[in-house]
Amino acid sequence: MNREKLIYSAVKVLNEDFHAPLERVAEVAKISKRTLYRYFKDRDALITACYVDMLETWYIAMVSAFNSDTNPVKQLEAMLYAAIDSGVKYIFLHALEERQVDVAAMDKEKVIAYQQAKEKWFAIVPQLQAKHIIDNRLSSAWIRHLFASVARASVKALNSGDVAPNDLKKFAWLSFSRSIGIVES
Repeated sequence: MNREKLIYSAVKVLNEDFHAPLERVAEVAKISKRTLYRYFKDRDALITACYVDMLETWYIAMVSAFNSDTNPVKQLEAMLYAAIDSGVKYIFLHALEERQVDVAAMDKEKVIAYQQAKEKWFAIVPQLQAKHIIDNRLSSAWIRHLFASVARASVKALNSGDVAPNDLKKFAWLSFSRSIGIVES
């Protein structure tokens, strides 16, 4: 078992039940609890490792999505697709941020790079509101939460098999874009 697979198992388990015991993480990873503790000294160390892994994954996905086009609407669409492609990692990252994860023990440069990339994303919304492409009656904070909710719903729909994978991103973008006032021809 390598560290990455263990982190993925932890994300999967803790995303469903944040308070799940580490025994459950070990069970899903198909290792003993003792092996888990060889990699991580305690629950906090495991959660920190998950957070750092997701920061890196999401940072790369966000930068790639942002740089994929110069049109801010297309950038926003690409970022939604990146969140969906990141799957449970994005959902868990968002959940950890809502819980105010302690970043003191983390690599400050990674946290700063992630925050800067996130600020680029957040800057797109006011730009589009100023151009009357996004409804300016909606706050940026509301739109961020809506974005996360659409990504979460997309991942859950995909995992449940309720929505065909070929339709998923189209449905997600249609739902998100229309809900914030973007109407494409």
